[in-house]
This record gives sequence, structure tokens and C-alpha cells, in this order.
Amino acid sequence: MYEDKELQEYRDLLKTPDHFEEGFDWKTIVGAIFIGFLMMPGSMYLQLVIGTGIGPAARWVTIILFAEMAKRSFTQLKEQEIFLLYYMAGAALASPFQGLLWNQYIVQSDAAKMLGLTEFIPHWVAPQPESTSLIERTFFHRDWLIPILLLVGTQIIQRIDHFGLGYSLYRITSDVEKLPFPMAPVAALGTMALAESTEDKQKSWKWRVFSIGGVIGLAFGGIYVLLPTISGLIFAQPIRLIPIPWIELTRHTEEILPAVATGIQLDLGLVFIGMVLPFWAVMGGLIGIIITFIANPFLHKFGILSRWHPGMETVDTIFANNFDFYMSFGIGIGLAIAVVGIWHVIRSFGNSGAGERGSFKDLFRPPPGRGDFNFWISIGIYVFSTLAYVGICVWLVPNFPWIFFLGYGFIYTPVISYIAARMEGIAGQFVSLPMVREASFIAGARFFGYQGIEIWYAPIPIHNYGEATVNFRQIELTGTSIRGIIKAEIVVFPVVMIASLLFSQFIWRLAPIPSNHYPYAQELWHLQALNTLLMQTSTLEGNALFYQALNAIYVLCGTVFGLITYFILSLLGLPILLVYGVVRGLGQSAPHGFILEVIGAFLGRYFFLKRYGAMWRQYAPVLLAGFSCGMGLTGMFAMGCALILKSLSRLAY
Repeated sequence: MYEDKELQEYRDLLKTPDHFEEGFDWKTIVGAIFIGFLMMPGSMYLQLVIGTGIGPAARWVTIILFAEMAKRSFTQLKEQEIFLLYYMAGAALASPFQGLLWNQYIVQSDAAKMLGLTEFIPHWVAPQPESTSLIERTFFHRDWLIPILLLVGTQIIQRIDHFGLGYSLYRITSDVEKLPFPMAPVAALGTMALAESTEDKQKSWKWRVFSIGGVIGLAFGGIYVLLPTISGLIFAQPIRLIPIPWIELTRHTEEILPAVATGIQLDLGLVFIGMVLPFWAVMGGLIGIIITFIANPFLHKFGILSRWHPGMETVDTIFANNFDFYMSFGIGIGLAIAVVGIWHVIRSFGNSGAGERGSFKDLFRPPPGRGDFNFWISIGIYVFSTLAYVGICVWLVPNFPWIFFLGYGFIYTPVISYIAARMEGIAGQFVSLPMVREASFIAGARFFGYQGIEIWYAPIPIHNYGEATVNFRQIELTGTSIRGIIKAEIVVFPVVMIASLLFSQFIWRLAPIPSNHYPYAQELWHLQALNTLLMQTSTLEGNALFYQALNAIYVLCGTVFGLITYFILSLLGLPILLVYGVVRGLGQSAPHGFILEVIGAFLGRYFFLKRYGAMWRQYAPVLLAGFSCGMGLTGMFAMGCALILKSLSRLAY
């Protein structure tokens, strides 16, 4: 009964409105163009330079700008209009053609050559290394026609698919089962706070805090992003007062900490992120790093981390350690988290909201004005999109057993999506099963005779729609009609595709990707390529490197470690977020940014929280958004300068 009461309190945190509006008008169309052609290029550029895009700042800037324009036009933005701008900003910043920038790198990469996979990468992923399109660095070439058409086709299916199984599960879990979705009101309240910030009487502290973060972001971005960009255009080598992406210390500490990657990442944004992230999640990450720092020298001493040798830097150290131990151990921990999540879902069937549960008739009697469409239409969309994915996969990878594609789409996807939707609805936590996709590919190679790596690039219908149910609940809580969301998707899609193609082309023409002009990509893409391609060797004949890296004992150790850790934390009443933090910190990525994250977490909890009280919880996200905005504006200005100067340098005089 206590659990049911607590869940009801979560659901009542924000009452479901009884009035809905589309919020779609000319402002929305202008907003889509603004986001696509002004925000997206800056985000893409920052992603390559420092590894983080504009993020929530794009939403803030868009809403603030349009709110100010509305005031000067003697009108005001409605809450639903603001939510549509917020929604489109999130959709527009995911640049589809950035995937093709990665593909052009992977087909030419040293990692692919080292593992002998270059010749196996299919032509519909990227042209072959000898193609003139790669030499000239252009997408406007016939060799890119099939990859671009395939990308556009899968993007269209994906947009349609937004209103398929995810919407169906939202109707089941929210309308019928009346689950609370505790995180949906939090996100919806954040959007409504943006709406309040457009009113003079409410905006004072938000504007002040946002402006402070913005000025800090502009100042830091000028040193961190703008100076290297401008100096790199003028001089042979860019001037970097702050190393990007980090200060490398591994060679200096290898005698004291063998097989440990060490360094410091001096991105000030990490301090603000540490202030916003849950404190215990950050502390869990710190514990994971400490465990790694203590364990790695012993693992190296006993011959487990055998591939590491003195002289290796961060990228090579992390890859060697993942190969020897952490890939298998991480799979085990992921399985443990999945088991815990599924156990929570199974337990929830017996004790969550029985008295408030609706009936299946509610699937066909949605609240009036919410913009719902027939439940069976959403099922039809799901079937159509899944069959479309299956058809594309059979065409692209005819040698792989087609029965797997049907199993992905019609068995695994609905089961894991419903489990994830219930977990989101009950506890606000996402759950997934690790390595299902990879294990099925390996099974296809081992038992059905498939040989090749095309399957790794095919758009197979393995999806998890748990998060989509939360998004629909947020739409409902803001009083926005689903019809407005559908119209926004139709408008934003062509803008995103055109802008993404044009700016991907511009950024690629500025300099090779990766190169010293894009330091984050230059440093990290090699590691990502090694990890990605290592997995792909598992479906080739012979003694693939993947099988050398996979160790069942280490997987079992990771699973037992995860389950025991969860049990101990539950027994002691400690935050379960510690488990997720420990997983993040356990040797699977560069640990260099955790130092500033931890500093931010301690500053937020033990200084600012004491000084400003509960209001700090509201200040911190706004401060981070302001900082991201300042960095984003600096990134866009830097990219504009780079485009202009590069264009001038190509003119003939």
C-alpha cells in the first residue's frame, strides 16, 4: 500500500491537463529553419572539436529568442508552442549525416587496415578508399549515392516509426495500467519553466543565472574553442592554451600505476555537469575509477592485462585493457543490471496501482482533444516499419538468415520494449539486455554459416521503445496535442536532412576528419574504431580477434559482481545509483574527466546547496544551460570564421 501511495504521489506531481492545443503555427516552421541552419552546424562542429554538442542550450536559445521576438510583436508564446520548439530542437540536433562522416573515416582508418577489414566493409556504407570522393572530401559524388539514399530511406521509416510501438505502449502503460512515470513530470516541469521564463514577473532569477552561465561559457569557449580554431587558420599549428581533449599523463605514471590510463581533461563544462548529475551517480563513478586504479596493476602483474606494455598512451591502454578483461567483465555487469531491472518489472505486476488500473476499453477511448489516433493504426505503423526494415536487411545482407530479422522485430523488440516501458513507468529507469544484437550475429555466423561484416551495418529492427513512452507522457503533461507533434515531425524532417548534408559537407571540406583541426575526433575515434571493428571480426571465418577477447569466466565474474553489489547496496539502504556510477567508472572509457565532475559534485552538494538551499536544484540546470549556450555560440562563431576564411583561401586572385 505504501508503494502504491508513493507511486500515486509521483503521478500527481503534475496533473494531466484537460485542455490540449496543437501549438503548430508559422513560429514553429521558422523555429525549425532556425534550429537546422544555425544551431545544428555549431553542435556538429563542437562534437568533433571537444566531444560535446550544444545540447540543451539550443533549446534555451531558440525559446528565448522567439519569446523576445513575440514580445516585440505584442504577442506571447503559448506553452504548447514552446514545447514544440523544445521538441524540434532536440530532433534537429541529431544530425543524420554525421554517421556518414564516421563511415568515411572507418573505411579509411588504420584500425580497419590493422584488423584486415577494409575490403569487407560494403560499398553501401561508404565508397572504397580509392574513391575520388574521399580524396576530394565531398558527398556530392556518385559513389555516395547509395549510402545517402539508404540513409534518407531509413530516416523516413524511423520518423514514421515514432508513432508505432512506442505510442502503443504509451497507451497501454499510461492509459490502461496508470503507471506514474516519475521522470516525465520532472522533464515536463523543466519545459514549463522555460515557458514561465518568457514572462517578466517570473524570469528574473532564471535570466540572471542563465546569463552568468552564458558569460562563463563565452569566456571559456573563447580560450578552449575559438582561439585554436582561428589560430589554426592563420598559423601552421593551432594555439591551444588548454590541451584538447586532455593532458596525457599515462607515460609519466606507468611505473607507479602500470596498465592504468591517466590524464586530466580541463573542460570546465564537466564541473557544471557534476553539479547537475545525481551526487551518488558521480560518487559511484569515482569508486569505479578507484577500483580500476587499484585493480589494474594487480591484473597486469598476474598476467590478465597482458597486452599492455610501457610506452602506451590512453587510447592504446584502454583498448588493450578492454581486449584482455574489461569488455567481458562489462558484459557481465550489464547482464546483472538487466536481471535486476527485469526482476523489478516482474515484481511490479503484483503490487503497483491495482486499485487505479484502467481497462482495455481505455485503449479505444482516449481523453478528448489529446490528438490521439486509433490504437490499431499505431500497431499497423509498427508492423509496416518493421517489415520495411526486414526487407531492407534481406536486400542488403541476403546471406544472413532472414528468420533472425523477423525475430528481432516481432519477438525481441516488443518484449524488451514492454519491460523497459514498465520500468520507466514505475521507477523512471531504463532497462535493456546487453549484447543481444551481437550474440545473434555471432549465432548466425556459428550455426548458419554466415561469413562477413555487412550485417553490422544493416538497419536491423532491434529497437527499445521504452523511452518513447516517456516522451509521449511528457507531451501529454504539457497539454500539447499529438497532432501538433506529427505536423512538427513533417516540417522538421526535410530541414534536418538538407541542413545536415550541407554542413557535413562544409565541415569535411574544411579539413580531413579526423585531423588536428578536430582534436577530439583525432584522439578518440581511433579507440572507438578499434572497439567497433574488434566486435565485427566475430562474424568472419578463422580465429577472430573477438573470440580471443571474449572470456566466459570474466563475464560470469562481472555478473556476480553486479548482483552482489546491488544486493549489498539494497541491504544497507544505499542509493542504487551507485551501481550505475560504478559501472560507468570501471575501466571502460577515459577516466580523465571524472576529476572535474567530482569537483562539481562536491561544490554543488557542500557549498552551493548549503548557501542557496533547495533553490540550488533549480539553479544548477539553468547555469549548465547558460554555460552550454555560451560554448555553443562560441562554437558557431568559430565555425563561421572557419567557413569564411577557408572559402576566401580557395578564391583565385
